[in-house]
Amino acid sequence: MSTITWLFILLALVIIEIITVDLVSIWFIVGALACCFVSLLTENIFIQLTVFVVVSTVMLLCTKKFINRVKTRKIIPTNLDRIIGLTGIVTEKITISGGEVSVDGKRWSAISPNEIDVGSKVEILAIDGVKLRVRLKEEEEK
Repeated sequence: MSTITWLFILLALVIIEIITVDLVSIWFIVGALACCFVSLLTENIFIQLTVFVVVSTVMLLCTKKFINRVKTRKIIPTNLDRIIGLTGIVTEKITISGGEVSVDGKRWSAISPNEIDVGSKVEILAIDGVKLRVRLKEEEEK
């Protein structure tokens, strides 16, 4: 294959990379670039394809760990997350469809698979949208 063919392949891979934004073809771009230089030295298609596969594979293996680290998003806890695990007091009877809990001086809508009476202590398990998922505090269970 000629240098111009490899340049077209390189350009197509760059366009794919720009469109996908997800580091899909970055390794093949380097392989195609290497083949552009190899095609100046030899017209042998097998040598060029071998260089393309080897360079692309080496790039993939060498950069995989780095790319995964860059692509992984770290979840940064907010001040809101700090109420998970705290104890709240039921201010309005909690059912599966809803109720109300006072925790950390604020009132929250709350849900639980079990009914929980007013005045009971509950443990905050999670935040689902604007509602707290709660369960009866173990020391309260009988």
